[in-house]
Amino acid sequence: MATRIEHLVTSGQFSLDGGTWDVDNNVWIVGDDHEAIVIDAAHDADAIAEAVGDRRLTAIVCTHAHNDHIDAAPALAERTGATIWLHHDDLPLWKQTHPDREPDAWLVDGQTIEAGGADLRVLHTPGHAPGAVCLYDPGLGTVFTGDTLFQGGPGATGRSFSHFPTIIDSIRDRLLTLPPGTKVLTGHGDPTTIGAEAPNLQEWIARGH
Repeated sequence: MATRIEHLVTSGQFSLDGGTWDVDNNVWIVGDDHEAIVIDAAHDADAIAEAVGDRRLTAIVCTHAHNDHIDAAPALAERTGATIWLHHDDLPLWKQTHPDREPDAWLVDGQTIEAGGADLRVLHTPGHAPGAVCLYDPGLGTVFTGDTLFQGGPGATGRSFSHFPTIIDSIRDRLLTLPPGTKVLTGHGDPTTIGAEAPNLQEWIARGH
Protein backbone atom coordinates (compact mmCIF):
# COMPACT_ATOMS: atom_id res chain seq x y z
CA MET A 1 0.00 0.00 0.00
CA ALA A 2 1.46 3.30 -1.08
CA THR A 3 2.81 5.69 1.50
CA ARG A 4 1.67 9.23 0.82
CA ILE A 5 2.21 12.75 2.13
CA GLU A 6 -0.80 14.96 2.78
CA HIS A 7 -0.71 18.69 3.46
CA LEU A 8 -2.93 20.87 5.60
CA VAL A 9 -2.56 24.60 6.27
CA THR A 10 -3.80 25.88 9.62
CA SER A 11 -3.87 29.46 10.85
CA GLY A 12 -3.23 30.97 14.25
CA GLN A 13 -0.69 33.02 16.14
CA PHE A 14 2.99 32.75 17.00
CA SER A 15 4.06 34.33 20.28
CA LEU A 16 7.57 34.76 21.66
CA ASP A 17 9.54 37.42 23.54
CA GLY A 18 6.40 39.46 24.19
CA GLY A 19 5.31 39.74 20.55
CA THR A 20 2.49 37.99 18.68
CA TRP A 21 2.14 37.47 14.93
CA ASP A 22 -0.53 35.90 12.73
CA VAL A 23 0.85 32.85 10.95
CA ASP A 24 -0.13 30.07 8.56
CA ASN A 25 1.47 26.72 9.35
CA ASN A 26 2.05 23.63 7.25
CA VAL A 27 0.84 20.42 8.88
CA TRP A 28 2.14 17.24 7.22
CA ILE A 29 0.43 13.85 7.46
CA VAL A 30 2.56 10.89 6.36
CA GLY A 31 1.30 7.32 6.10
CA ASP A 32 -1.00 4.94 4.27
CA ASP A 33 -4.68 4.02 4.44
CA HIS A 34 -4.34 2.48 7.91
CA GLU A 35 -1.90 4.51 9.99
CA ALA A 36 -0.22 7.88 9.90
CA ILE A 37 2.15 10.33 11.56
CA VAL A 38 1.42 14.04 11.99
CA ILE A 39 4.36 16.44 11.74
CA ASP A 40 3.64 19.65 13.71
CA ALA A 41 0.13 19.76 15.15
CA ALA A 42 -0.49 23.46 14.58
CA HIS A 43 -3.48 25.47 15.78
CA ASP A 44 -6.47 23.26 14.90
CA ALA A 45 -6.78 19.78 16.39
CA ASP A 46 -10.24 19.33 14.84
CA ALA A 47 -9.05 20.01 11.30
CA ILE A 48 -6.03 17.75 11.71
CA ALA A 49 -8.11 14.93 13.18
CA GLU A 50 -10.56 15.25 10.30
CA ALA A 51 -7.70 15.00 7.79
CA VAL A 52 -6.35 11.88 9.53
CA GLY A 53 -9.83 10.36 9.41
CA ASP A 54 -10.24 6.81 10.66
CA ARG A 55 -6.55 5.94 10.35
CA ARG A 56 -4.57 5.12 13.48
CA LEU A 57 -2.44 8.12 14.38
CA THR A 58 0.71 6.67 15.93
CA ALA A 59 2.82 9.78 16.47
CA ILE A 60 2.71 13.56 16.60
CA VAL A 61 6.26 14.65 15.83
CA CYS A 62 7.21 18.22 16.74
CA THR A 63 9.98 19.74 14.63
CA HIS A 64 10.49 22.25 17.46
CA ALA A 65 8.52 23.74 20.33
CA HIS A 66 7.53 27.21 19.20
CA ASN A 67 3.89 27.56 20.18
CA ASP A 68 2.55 27.72 16.63
CA HIS A 69 3.92 24.24 15.91
CA ILE A 70 2.73 22.53 19.12
CA ASP A 71 -0.37 24.35 20.35
CA ALA A 72 -2.81 21.66 19.12
CA ALA A 73 -0.60 18.66 19.99
CA PRO A 74 -2.06 17.74 23.41
CA ALA A 75 -5.66 17.99 22.20
CA LEU A 76 -4.88 15.88 19.15
CA ALA A 77 -3.05 13.31 21.28
CA GLU A 78 -5.93 13.11 23.73
CA ARG A 79 -8.37 12.50 20.91
CA THR A 80 -6.30 9.92 19.04
CA GLY A 81 -4.02 8.30 21.59
CA ALA A 82 -0.96 9.30 19.55
CA THR A 83 2.45 9.78 21.17
CA ILE A 84 3.85 13.33 21.21
CA TRP A 85 7.56 13.37 20.30
CA LEU A 86 9.90 16.32 20.92
CA HIS A 87 13.66 16.78 21.23
CA HIS A 88 14.53 17.27 24.91
CA ASP A 89 16.50 20.47 24.23
CA ASP A 90 13.22 22.22 23.39
CA LEU A 91 11.51 21.39 26.69
CA PRO A 92 11.92 24.97 28.03
CA LEU A 93 10.11 26.31 24.95
CA TRP A 94 7.44 23.61 25.20
CA LYS A 95 6.72 24.57 28.80
CA GLN A 96 5.96 28.15 27.74
CA THR A 97 2.91 26.79 25.91
CA HIS A 98 2.08 23.63 27.87
CA PRO A 99 3.40 24.05 31.43
CA ASP A 100 1.31 21.17 32.80
CA ARG A 101 1.74 18.59 30.05
CA GLU A 102 5.11 17.20 28.97
CA PRO A 103 5.71 15.39 25.66
CA ASP A 104 5.36 11.62 25.81
CA ALA A 105 8.72 10.70 24.28
CA TRP A 106 12.03 12.32 23.37
CA LEU A 107 13.42 12.49 19.86
CA VAL A 108 17.06 11.46 19.52
CA ASP A 109 19.32 12.22 16.58
CA GLY A 110 19.53 9.23 14.27
CA GLN A 111 16.41 7.42 15.43
CA THR A 112 13.67 6.44 12.98
CA ILE A 113 9.94 7.01 13.48
CA GLU A 114 7.92 4.48 11.48
CA ALA A 115 4.27 4.31 10.46
CA GLY A 116 2.29 3.51 7.35
CA GLY A 117 5.37 2.65 5.31
CA ALA A 118 7.17 5.87 6.22
CA ASP A 119 10.63 5.79 7.81
CA LEU A 120 11.34 9.25 9.17
CA ARG A 121 14.95 9.61 10.27
CA VAL A 122 15.49 12.26 12.94
CA LEU A 123 18.19 14.85 12.17
CA HIS A 124 18.91 17.19 15.09
CA THR A 125 19.31 20.61 13.47
CA PRO A 126 19.57 23.26 16.22
CA GLY A 127 19.69 26.96 15.46
CA HIS A 128 16.11 28.15 15.02
CA ALA A 129 15.50 26.44 18.35
CA PRO A 130 17.84 24.28 20.47
CA GLY A 131 15.83 21.12 19.91
CA ALA A 132 14.87 21.71 16.30
CA VAL A 133 14.82 18.57 14.18
CA CYS A 134 14.28 17.67 10.54
CA LEU A 135 12.76 14.38 9.43
CA TYR A 136 14.27 12.65 6.39
CA ASP A 137 12.65 9.76 4.55
CA PRO A 138 15.05 8.47 1.87
CA GLY A 139 12.35 6.26 0.35
CA LEU A 140 10.06 9.27 -0.16
CA GLY A 141 12.97 11.47 -1.24
CA THR A 142 11.69 14.08 1.20
CA VAL A 143 12.94 16.00 4.21
CA PHE A 144 10.53 17.82 6.53
CA THR A 145 12.49 20.82 7.75
CA GLY A 146 10.14 22.62 10.13
CA ASP A 147 11.54 26.14 10.47
CA THR A 148 15.19 25.18 9.89
CA LEU A 149 15.28 25.59 6.09
CA PHE A 150 12.81 27.39 3.84
CA GLN A 151 12.61 28.24 0.18
CA GLY A 152 15.13 31.07 0.11
CA GLY A 153 17.11 30.45 3.27
CA PRO A 154 17.39 29.55 6.92
CA GLY A 155 14.69 29.99 9.51
CA ALA A 156 14.68 33.10 11.68
CA THR A 157 17.30 33.40 14.43
CA GLY A 158 16.55 36.83 15.86
CA ARG A 159 14.64 35.72 18.95
CA SER A 160 15.25 33.83 22.19
CA PHE A 161 16.69 30.30 22.04
CA SER A 162 17.99 30.85 18.47
CA HIS A 163 21.50 31.27 17.04
CA PHE A 164 22.49 32.07 13.45
CA PRO A 165 25.92 30.34 13.27
CA THR A 166 24.33 27.21 14.71
CA ILE A 167 21.53 27.06 12.12
CA ILE A 168 24.09 27.55 9.33
CA ASP A 169 26.13 24.62 10.69
CA SER A 170 22.98 22.48 10.87
CA ILE A 171 21.91 23.29 7.32
CA ARG A 172 25.40 22.83 5.84
CA ASP A 173 26.26 19.62 7.68
CA ARG A 174 22.91 17.86 8.02
CA LEU A 175 20.68 19.06 5.15
CA LEU A 176 22.80 20.18 2.20
CA THR A 177 24.56 16.79 2.30
CA LEU A 178 21.28 15.10 1.30
CA PRO A 179 20.72 14.21 -2.38
CA PRO A 180 20.04 17.36 -4.47
CA GLY A 181 16.68 16.04 -5.65
CA THR A 182 15.40 15.73 -2.09
CA LYS A 183 12.12 17.61 -1.69
CA VAL A 184 12.09 20.08 1.21
CA LEU A 185 8.70 20.39 2.92
CA THR A 186 8.75 23.31 5.31
CA GLY A 187 6.91 24.53 8.39
CA HIS A 188 5.55 27.57 6.55
CA GLY A 189 5.30 28.52 2.89
CA ASP A 190 6.16 26.69 -0.31
CA PRO A 191 8.29 23.58 -0.85
CA THR A 192 11.73 23.61 -2.42
CA THR A 193 14.57 21.13 -2.99
CA ILE A 194 18.01 20.64 -1.50
CA GLY A 195 19.53 21.27 -4.93
CA ALA A 196 17.70 24.60 -5.29
CA GLU A 197 18.91 25.89 -1.93
CA ALA A 198 22.47 24.52 -1.70
CA PRO A 199 24.10 27.08 -4.05
CA ASN A 200 22.90 29.93 -1.83
CA LEU A 201 24.72 28.96 1.38
CA GLN A 202 27.51 31.53 1.09
CA GLU A 203 24.99 34.27 0.34
CA TRP A 204 23.07 33.40 3.52
CA ILE A 205 26.28 33.50 5.55
CA ALA A 206 27.14 36.90 4.06
CA ARG A 207 23.68 38.21 4.98
CA GLY A 208 24.33 36.98 8.47
CA HIS A 209 20.81 36.64 9.85
